[in-house]
Parts: sequence; C-alpha cells; structure tokens
Amino acid sequence: MAKISNWISAFRLRTLYLAVAGVTLGSGVALQEGNFSATTFVLALLLAVSIQILSNLANDLGDYLKGTDITGKRQGPARAVQSGSISPGEMRAAIAINVAIVAVTGVIVVVDAVKGLPLSSLLILLGIGIVCILSALFYTLGKHAYGYIGLGDLFAFLFFGPVAVIGTYFLQTRSLAFQPVLPAVGLGFISTMILNINNMRDMDNDRSAGKTTVALLLGEKNAKIYHTLLTFGMFACFLQYNFMFAPSPGYRYLYATIFLFQFYILTQLRRKSGRELDPYLKHTSMAGFLLAVVFTICINI
Repeated sequence: MAKISNWISAFRLRTLYLAVAGVTLGSGVALQEGNFSATTFVLALLLAVSIQILSNLANDLGDYLKGTDITGKRQGPARAVQSGSISPGEMRAAIAINVAIVAVTGVIVVVDAVKGLPLSSLLILLGIGIVCILSALFYTLGKHAYGYIGLGDLFAFLFFGPVAVIGTYFLQTRSLAFQPVLPAVGLGFISTMILNINNMRDMDNDRSAGKTTVALLLGEKNAKIYHTLLTFGMFACFLQYNFMFAPSPGYRYLYATIFLFQFYILTQLRRKSGRELDPYLKHTSMAGFLLAVVFTICINI
C-alpha cells in the first residue's frame, strides 16, 4: 500500500493555490456588495480543492496509461503511478473515492445555496458540478482526452476562471451580475499562464508522446509571446475592475504591486526553457493566489 507521503506528493499541493484563489475572488467581490457567508466560503473552498485534487490524480493515471511519462524526456517532478510509488489500482480507487467526496460536497454546497430559489437553479448548478467532475477526469483519461488535442488551455481558462469565480459569487449572492466577470477572466488568464509554462517545459516529452498542446502548436518562441499577452491581459482585467467598481481611494490599487513579481517572472521565462521553467510554475501559482487575497482585501477596505 502506498505511503501517506506518496499520496501527498500525488495530490500536488502546489497546484491548490489557484483553486483557493477562485473561491477567494468570487467571495471577495460578493463581500464588496455586502453579501458574504463564511459557511458558503468554507464549503466552496472544500469543493474547489477536492476537484483540483481529483484532477491531479486523474491526470497522473491518464498520462501513465497513455505512456506520456515514460518517454524518458519528462522535465517535471516524477508522477506517482509512473514512478511506482502508487499502483494503477490504488490510483483508480483514490479517484473513485475523490469523485464521491466531490459529489457529496457539491450537493451540500448547491442545496445550501439554492434555498428559496427555483428548481431550475438547483438543476443548473448540479449540471455545472457534473461538468466540473467530468472535466477533471477527462483532461488526460479516455480515448478523447481534451488535454491531448490542444484544448487544455481553454478548459483551464474556463474552469479556474469564470466557473470558479462567477460560480462562487453566485453561491454567495444567489444572483448573477457583471461585477465578477473581470476578476474571473483575469484569474482565467493566470491559470492558462500556469498551464502554458507546464506545456513549454514538457514540449519535447509531449511531442514524443503524441500529445498536442497550444505551446507545441505555437512553438517555443510564439508560446512565450502568448504568455506575455496573457500576463498583460490579466493586468488589464484587474485594473479595469477598479476603474469601474472601486476607483477610490488610491490604496485600493495596492494589489498592483504583485504585478511587479509577475512581470519579473515573465522576464525570467523569456530566458528559460525545458527543466529551467519548472520553478516558475509554483511562483506563478503563488503569485495568482497572493493577487486574489490582496485584491480581495483592497476592494473591501
């Protein structure tokens, strides 16, 4: 049986920052409008983290089954199943357990959120939850895994950005509005940046395994230009939110100091390739998390 340390490694804790960031941003925008439930925040946080862990476990197994991690060209940390620290059977069992955890947590969150709302709201939220589970599973699992046909960036943008932020906002306010859209798109850009770094790092490995990613389609030079556009697009989204919904006082823009760190990361990425890119996955994820927290504080003081 796999050791606890092996499971913790398989959970890939460094990827959880972004899951927390989405719930934080959605709740932060809701709080600015006077709507916030600590219970909803905690439940949404548990749901987001559970979905991310499910995705990580499924990705580990999916890449192993497709032979992606055994080409000898992998640049990132060793995967659990490929390294033998967790057996395929154990990973399948863990995925099944995690699906159950996500489903139960999701139902609790949805039922709590739709009290007093039409049945259609319940059905829509449950439908979104099912789609989230399926997207977590089939990034690398299955014959038509979308992560292998160049759709990973799109799904990362949608589910870590709009779905996470606007979804949390709805859970907190029980309404839809334009306010969370800009932070949602900004966080979606950050999540796409993280995946792009991952895919630039693994270009040789993915090419050998027959995996298609946006980075491979663009080539390394253009993938870095793409990354630059995502970075400045993210800057614009958060600043535009302030201009529209929190223009003053000036200290509400203090979160923009984190842009300096993100700009530094961008300058470093332009000089790095392959394994040298790996540290910037964690740096970008942490920067996204810090931005979400500080932005939330700034718009609420």
